[in-house]
Amino acid sequence: MRRWIAVLCMLAVLCLAAGCAGGEEEAKDKVADLDFTIVSEPEIPEELRQLIEEKKANEFKLSYSAEGNLYIVAGYGKKDTGGYSVSVKAVYLTENAIVMDSDLTGPGQDEEVSQAPTYPYVVICMEDRPESIVFR
Repeated sequence: MRRWIAVLCMLAVLCLAAGCAGGEEEAKDKVADLDFTIVSEPEIPEELRQLIEEKKANEFKLSYSAEGNLYIVAGYGKKDTGGYSVSVKAVYLTENAIVMDSDLTGPGQDEEVSQAPTYPYVVICMEDRPESIVFR
């Protein structure tokens, strides 16, 4: 019986040390939500558009500053068909970084999509900030 209690105590300590506390650590890191807008293709600065064009065949993440704005881009590489979309789940500030959490959603099983290759990506814009960027 004592052995089982010791094992359970050890498991509880390991679980807490490994971060099994239900994501509280991430919530503590978040200082504030950040305001941003999703940028449509015609609004993307030309130099940034060229960078995206160069990188779009593979998954990529980048940032670009221009005229007091910070652009954050997450690209998901070449997909064989249409029907993909990129959503921005969260953009927030921690003590020392900007976190951008985005997600790629593929076409539904019965959804009709174009058979041409696509290159899904998202560009967001916010006021320029000095913090580093973390992509999730």
